[in-house]
Amino acid sequence: MTRELSTVQSTEPNVATTPADSLMPPEQPLAMPAQDFACEFHDSAAPEQKPPRQVALWRLLAFSPAMLATALLCWVMQGWFAADGFMALEVLLLTLIGFNFFWIAFTVSTVLLGLYGLSRRPRTRNLGPSRPMKVALLIPIYNENPWYVLGNAQSMLQDLHGRGGQHDYEMFILSDTRDEIIAEQERASVEALRSMLPPGSRLYYRRRPDNAGRKVGNISDWVRRWGAGYDAMLVLDADSLMTGRAIARLTDALSRDPGAGLIQSYPQLIGAQSVFGRMQQFANGVYGLALAEGLARWAGHEGNYWGHNAIIRTRAFAACAGLPLLRSPFGGGEKLIMSHDFVEAGLLRRAGWSVRFLPRIRGSYEETPATLIDHILRDRRWCQGNLQHLNLLGAKGFRAISRFHLFHGAIGYLMAPVWFALLVLWAVIGRSEEASVIRYFSESNPFRPSWPDMSQPNHVLVIVLIYAMLLAPKLLAAVALPLTGSRFSEYGGPLQFMLSFLSEVVLAILYAPILMVQQMIAVFRTMLGLQKGWEPQARDGGSYGVRTLLVCHALETISGAALWAGILSGAVSWWLAPIALSLALAVPLSALSGLRPANRVRHWMATREEFREPRITCAARAARAELKAMLEGGPRHHTPAE
Repeated sequence: MTRELSTVQSTEPNVATTPADSLMPPEQPLAMPAQDFACEFHDSAAPEQKPPRQVALWRLLAFSPAMLATALLCWVMQGWFAADGFMALEVLLLTLIGFNFFWIAFTVSTVLLGLYGLSRRPRTRNLGPSRPMKVALLIPIYNENPWYVLGNAQSMLQDLHGRGGQHDYEMFILSDTRDEIIAEQERASVEALRSMLPPGSRLYYRRRPDNAGRKVGNISDWVRRWGAGYDAMLVLDADSLMTGRAIARLTDALSRDPGAGLIQSYPQLIGAQSVFGRMQQFANGVYGLALAEGLARWAGHEGNYWGHNAIIRTRAFAACAGLPLLRSPFGGGEKLIMSHDFVEAGLLRRAGWSVRFLPRIRGSYEETPATLIDHILRDRRWCQGNLQHLNLLGAKGFRAISRFHLFHGAIGYLMAPVWFALLVLWAVIGRSEEASVIRYFSESNPFRPSWPDMSQPNHVLVIVLIYAMLLAPKLLAAVALPLTGSRFSEYGGPLQFMLSFLSEVVLAILYAPILMVQQMIAVFRTMLGLQKGWEPQARDGGSYGVRTLLVCHALETISGAALWAGILSGAVSWWLAPIALSLALAVPLSALSGLRPANRVRHWMATREEFREPRITCAARAARAELKAMLEGGPRHHTPAE
């Protein structure tokens, strides 16, 4: 491999000669000042823009039905609570119910809006011709499998080279790896791959001496040292994979829209083998596009950023999106902004640049955690980052929709304690007047709150309606699947699709109460300062023993057992039996999540990409296998999963 590296360097005129950056081009510095959230800021380079036509109508159609449905539900339920006059606990209950129901209804209205959008041909925006751009493909990594990351990189570069086109692409592997053995293999893999790439393909590698600022610091270090040489940067994750066509379409979109600061694609999940992974992948592939299309409609030019598989105008990002330290809303002094992507999108929009979302660009892929515990560990990190955003809701200059994105991200986690509180209250006081868990709430007590009598049909109908609204996005998206450009035959036929659909729904119902409890735990871990930053994700899924499963799911198991005890004694309503069953079985369900179906049922919960595998995923798999074989003779590295 040393001989191969020297050959590549001798034919690569732009490679720097310093040992530290022998696999990097000459530096082209670009200033990236940290932003001040206490001051407004507008980038003079951002052109004046008019809001997209009809965006006000889309927002009205997304928010108004959800608000109306919530108001109607609260009006119906207040009649139950107001029988003997309102009391504080009844007001609290009604507030919690209304708060939760709004977000359920808002998801339904967004999906309906998306299905309407998918049923119509997209309008071509008058944005002028595409101009050539020099684009850096950035892959920040931290203790990842080198052969896996570089295999994906090779397939993307080869696909781009095969397509040709007017744009110029260069790829950077930006390493924050701390494990010296993995770092050695990263460099060896890059050296070997550079000799294998087609002429004209450029691949660079830089490893930082420390990982100050984590991913934010990794990207900003590249911007400050090399950003001036590139019109745009396309940020990828370690498990990202994009076709050359998808990359070119994102580049064309940015080139044609001089006011766009960031354009986000819609990453599809691929590669899942475990039960939990396939459940997530099927939901993403079948229901996700309708939700994404609805989001794109009402967000307009004030979209969001998910941290990867998005193209960004480099100079706009440098001028507007430098992140300072942020004081945590839960104490502990100033800290690094963890979920940086939402904030960067808000800063770009604050400065006058548009942030667009193009969900119909196919060929953008990523992977999902393989097991329930891996998902929980990732969710705890995301929870910590999203709750930080509460401290930015009052930042100067942020647009209203940007604040809503920040608030929505935090609410996604804060709803878990709210749901849990409702569950506890229902268990405590939600039985008929003849029985109650707590004698304090006896019929003779004047402070006992009213509660819907589940023996009355109209009360049952409302509860059933709430449950139906939770399932409505899945049902709507599945029924309207042809609107997304898919056919049931692409999922193995109607019967195969129906089996997969029912399996996903059942599993989602079983795992939902467990995820609710775990998200509540994540919220309290963050508030108490127990969540300590980012750790690398176990891409292939961890292997967890019984003791780990018991410790992780202790609260769910105890809660489920307590609910069952109340149900069997007659003190708790049988309506809570499904939730009690899921919580009591948290440990076996978690163990089930990591199992891989046998080959004979490999099309169970399969997406259309499995029935007709994209060429890029075949190429990536072959490239990963080749690079792995080349590294087998070297020292064995330890992956995060181990």
